[in-house]
Amino acid sequence: MSACGTRAVSVIGFIGSVFSPWYRWSGRKCPQDHVCINVATYGPGGRFTMTDRGKDALRQTASRLEVGPSMMRWDEDRLIIDIDEVSGPPLINRIKGQIRLIPAAITSVELPLTPDGAHVWRPFAPVAQIEVEIDRPGWSWTGEGYFDANFGTRALEEDFSYWTWGRYPTASGATCFYDATRIDGSELAAGFRFARDGSAETIPLPPKSRLRRSLWAVKRETRGDAGARPRQKLNMLDAPFYSRSAVETSIDGEITTGVHEALDLTRFRSPLLKPMLAVRVPRRKNWHWD
Repeated sequence: MSACGTRAVSVIGFIGSVFSPWYRWSGRKCPQDHVCINVATYGPGGRFTMTDRGKDALRQTASRLEVGPSMMRWDEDRLIIDIDEVSGPPLINRIKGQIRLIPAAITSVELPLTPDGAHVWRPFAPVAQIEVEIDRPGWSWTGEGYFDANFGTRALEEDFSYWTWGRYPTASGATCFYDATRIDGSELAAGFRFARDGSAETIPLPPKSRLRRSLWAVKRETRGDAGARPRQKLNMLDAPFYSRSAVETSIDGEITTGVHEALDLTRFRSPLLKPMLAVRVPRRKNWHWD
């Protein structure tokens, strides 16, 4: 998020694009044949890009992920993201530029999301700075950054019905909450406090509080001090099964605004959603390197 709180950006690199209808329709047989660098900008002039590409578009090393025209690469102490994508309808534009993420430190935290470890959350850099330079008016800024990864060997909708996640900056670092309801009815509830040196500790969980439902009526809740009334400060991504927004709440008496996500996987499981998603997530199977 920008320091002024009016703009934000998210970038996700997928090998096996979990939200792609094309990957689902393929039977999830070859993750490398459904790759994507998803870029979304939020605020004035915001755009959404998510192109499902074939295996010819993938190149990777230990420090670099290339998917067609865009790439992520480690350069000493920072993650460099070079973007060259085209946003989906109804607002079709080229989004081109560079994002630099500078972690304060790298953590060692890994959280299995299911008892068998089929899904894992890995918060690499919960505290970071971000520098954004995108070739559009008003899209050169700096602010608060974050870098994590999720790994899985099964489809999300096979194991979960609903989850929420939130990352909130604090004076000492950042606090993250991860709550999920699994298909079998069991619950995951976890909270971590991260310091700027990369150290982490689990924390007693503050109570949940409801937020107003999203525009698509996705249920939303987050955690904060007893009596806190979380509220949305910036709407980011609003889909029939997914909400991402900037949310203000109170943690240990500190008012903070962070990024919050809610995912309704019961809705996502519906086959009726897949053709709708295909409009926003085009498939580009062929790619030729220069």
